[in-house]
Amino acid sequence: MAATFDHGGGVRSLRVPIPDNPLGFTLVYVVDTDRGPVLVDTGWDDPASMDALVDGLAGCGTAVSEVHGVVITHHHPDHHGLSGQVREESGAWVAMHAADASIVRRARETRAERWYTYMADKLAAAGAPEEHIAPMRTARRRTLPGLSPALPDREIVPGEFLDLPGRRLRAIWTPGHTPGHVCLHLEEEHPAGLPGHGRLFSGDHLLPEISPHIGLYEDPDDTTVTDPLGDYLDSLERVGRLAPAEVLPAHQYPFTDAPSRVRELLTHHEARLTGLLTLLATPLTPWQLAERMEWNRPWEQIPYGSRTIAVSEAESHLRRLVKLGRAEAVPGSDPVTYAAT
Repeated sequence: MAATFDHGGGVRSLRVPIPDNPLGFTLVYVVDTDRGPVLVDTGWDDPASMDALVDGLAGCGTAVSEVHGVVITHHHPDHHGLSGQVREESGAWVAMHAADASIVRRARETRAERWYTYMADKLAAAGAPEEHIAPMRTARRRTLPGLSPALPDREIVPGEFLDLPGRRLRAIWTPGHTPGHVCLHLEEEHPAGLPGHGRLFSGDHLLPEISPHIGLYEDPDDTTVTDPLGDYLDSLERVGRLAPAEVLPAHQYPFTDAPSRVRELLTHHEARLTGLLTLLATPLTPWQLAERMEWNRPWEQIPYGSRTIAVSEAESHLRRLVKLGRAEAVPGSDPVTYAAT
């Protein structure tokens, strides 16, 4: 039987494993409603993960076939992966913010070759070496989770209550980790009487020990220059002001004192931006900056796919510095380099 935990007040959680990932598992929350259980996220699309979800729901005294609805905090495969299977077995609705729904639609409709070409061009512009880019120029579509994610059939509208009969669950738009990431504020008294305002299902936006990845989600056909780190910092402050009694995140473990954790993350990002300015005393491409940034292991040990993600994070930090007037692109550089102002 999969591990389940009763958080009180008709909310339980279960652990759905993420294959070959140091995070280990996604916490899927089961919220009782007058029409049956509603899931907050579903976990990774993998047979072992589905087995864990089935066992976990049985441990909660219910089953996949009983699920009334699925609320997705964001489109990543460790959150949205099993949504399609749950809907097939139960007839449940699946709800997601419009910005992430458009990413899901794009993933389903864009030919793999178009993505590989686009990514190769982006990496070349970021100063990636040819040996990193070459595999993308010859790549063929492989079966990977997230390439055909389920299309949601309901839209999560920020500021509005979700359709959970007998519950008060309000959507809070918290872009940054993804453009359509939402936290879900259960505006009900805490079952253990903890001080604060209800409980917050925080997805990946607010985690007790991890700072979530802030990268770029670009539409190959859209030239808008986004600022995901700025979005993340703004939405962090908004969640801090909610002051929930308890945070129920999608990874690790529940915790209290959200404002304190928000302050830690704001301080962490300010320190990181300041550190990057020191590196940018010499003009660097986004790739060169990523090579020099601090990660959870030395650059030489970071695997291929994670290097692409790291460069995306370096670019999101560069955009924030440029927007703040603390760095600028060096005119005439190709690939473009950035320097502190």
